[in-house]
Amino acid sequence: MLEIGSIVGGKYKVLNVIGQGGMSTVYLAMNERANKQWAIKEVRKDAVTNYRVVRQSLITETDLLKELSHPYLPSIVDVIEEDGRFLIVMDYIEGNTLEKALRLLGPQPQEYVVEWGIQLCDVLGYLHTRKPPIIYRDLKPGNIMLRPNGTITLIDFGTAREYKEANLGDTSYLGTRGYAAPEQFGGMGQTDARTDIYCLGTTLYHLVTGHNPGEPPFELYPIRYWNQQLSPGLEYIINKCVQNNPDDRYNSCAELMYDLQNYKELDRGYKRTARISIALFSAMIILFMVFLSSAVAFKVKANTIAKENYSHYIAEAKGAPDPQTATQMYAKALSMQPDNLEGYIDLIDNYIMSDDVLTEEEDRQLRSILITSTGNGTVEERLAENKEVYAQVAYKLAVAYYYCYDGEGSKQRASKWLGIATELKKLPKGRQERVERLGKIASYYDKLGKGSQSGDSIASFSVYWNDMVAIASGDIAAMDNETTALIIYKEIGYWIYSSAINFLKEGVTYEEMDKEINYILGQIDSIEANYELTDRTRELVSKNRKTFAQAKTALDTAAGK
Repeated sequence: MLEIGSIVGGKYKVLNVIGQGGMSTVYLAMNERANKQWAIKEVRKDAVTNYRVVRQSLITETDLLKELSHPYLPSIVDVIEEDGRFLIVMDYIEGNTLEKALRLLGPQPQEYVVEWGIQLCDVLGYLHTRKPPIIYRDLKPGNIMLRPNGTITLIDFGTAREYKEANLGDTSYLGTRGYAAPEQFGGMGQTDARTDIYCLGTTLYHLVTGHNPGEPPFELYPIRYWNQQLSPGLEYIINKCVQNNPDDRYNSCAELMYDLQNYKELDRGYKRTARISIALFSAMIILFMVFLSSAVAFKVKANTIAKENYSHYIAEAKGAPDPQTATQMYAKALSMQPDNLEGYIDLIDNYIMSDDVLTEEEDRQLRSILITSTGNGTVEERLAENKEVYAQVAYKLAVAYYYCYDGEGSKQRASKWLGIATELKKLPKGRQERVERLGKIASYYDKLGKGSQSGDSIASFSVYWNDMVAIASGDIAAMDNETTALIIYKEIGYWIYSSAINFLKEGVTYEEMDKEINYILGQIDSIEANYELTDRTRELVSKNRKTFAQAKTALDTAAGK
């Protein structure tokens, strides 16, 4: 074991033991140079009988996590192999595992379990959409940390694997009995996203019933067998997750997340009504086909009806009395025409971003729309089939999250959309260059002016200045629109106002910043002169002028003018 007070890797001081298992010990450590706490996972060669296999599992875990970025995943910052032991330095996750919650408190409230399930769908869906997809394979309460703020973190990636399309099966069984899907035992093909959905189902089963599926009676009874007060809708969801045949499970975490978000609607009456509706709809279609003399005429008529219904739902969304109704109407419209760019522009510009703030609730509404089923995949999955439209939607969402999430912007939440828009390479040149530079900034933004995660380097304000100025170059109002231009300009004004002295210290001159202020004020003048301003853009112009007046004062003060 590591000695308390010892220094590991020349910079991590071991503070105390925070966890211990059969083959590993986890320590709390401090990087005193960076003034940050980390967790160090130690596996000793003499503590395991199959060290070679375990070591390879740990290498898999670290290699995977180094390439990932998600709020529900830990970050790996260092790997140290010395003195017959393997050390992984990672984020210190404050909180306890859900396994401990079960052990101390028994079955968990179903509202909590549903919320944790939604978060797990989010992070597993992220893993499954990597290229190649990553299959986690060992989901269970012991591998889920519950943080004090109520969010979860998925830990222990030792059994995760990349999905290889050409493989006929996995190389070995890995997982935890009771939680693992049948295909993890071999002979049923390789594990895929539906394997994780099975594991999620058994995990939700354990959390909500308190009965470990790996212990007697070794059978997954319907959850209401244990507690009649539990939701029939949640019972339906879990039963569908844990079907032995992968084809009978949810096809994606997006589909599962949607049902979890609407589990109260999935009671028996809802399902019975849905079956009746489907039967009536099918009968109508059959009658329609019988009496329709021409297949061509049918197609034209159907397209006309679809367009009319789509327009109707968009109009209903615009005039909706409350956000819930608006969300439902946009979801119905886009499920009918999932690659209609105008629908997304209306949703983002006139609803989500109508006040230039993307709130947490609007983020939830947006995600619920994108995972709405079209009958042939989710809205986003169908949208992704049209790469040109998908790239433009991704760009607009990237800008919205980057600059406007929660009023301040979130580079992390923008990263998904930045990555999609960058990878597709379907945007006009100016937008493509802008989104790629925004992605670059997002990768170092959190380290700006601070030590890096290992305490060895500093992210440069001068580099940030060059990237920021490049993003604002050109006629953004003409290339995008005046709103996007004003939002980008406001960010530059804020940074000069708040950090002029830091820019000066790192070599950005007074003249460069003063020139940029004057350039942007000229662009704002041009927008006022050449565009018909709405109340929204007029307010943005006013905010920009105020911000740049403050920026000029701050710059003069920092430079001693």
